[in-house]
Amino acid sequence: MDKGKAVLGSGRRWAVDFTDNSTAPSSRDIPDPPGFSRATQDQDDSTGTKQKKDAEVNWKAQKAWEVAQAPFKNLMMMGFMMWMAGNTVHLFSIGITFSALWQPISALQGVGKVFEPYKDSRVELLGPKLLFIALNLGGLALGVWKLNTLGLLPTHASDWVSSLPPAQEVEYSGGGIPLH
Repeated sequence: MDKGKAVLGSGRRWAVDFTDNSTAPSSRDIPDPPGFSRATQDQDDSTGTKQKKDAEVNWKAQKAWEVAQAPFKNLMMMGFMMWMAGNTVHLFSIGITFSALWQPISALQGVGKVFEPYKDSRVELLGPKLLFIALNLGGLALGVWKLNTLGLLPTHASDWVSSLPPAQEVEYSGGGIPLH
């Protein structure tokens, strides 16, 4: 008596012989049930993966533009802090000014690392990178302008040569309303 074969008169109604694979039909030999087709399932899978890839490309492009616009927020904050620091040379204004100079320089050095997560053959990163660089150069210009307003930039010949007299300060004064 073969083990696993259906035998009449034995106590087992159903038995399966797992050792004999020669007579088992393959999954391709079994017809599809009504309303189901493997071909449409394969097409749906390819369409679904294409949609997922397109969504991922769109997400990467959107995030790259968000990262590129991030220095604008920093530019506004740094401008406000420089305005609050005033135009006198003291520790706080110098610290804010050098921070305004250092942040764009370090950001410009790491442009490649900033956009590395969004690198894809189908994502165009030139526009976001150019915007990122332009905004950081704007921040750098803001820091240089603040250095100039503090009088810390060597802008006259007397700043470079000690034998020349310093530049004359031109001071303007405006009067108020005369009281009688």
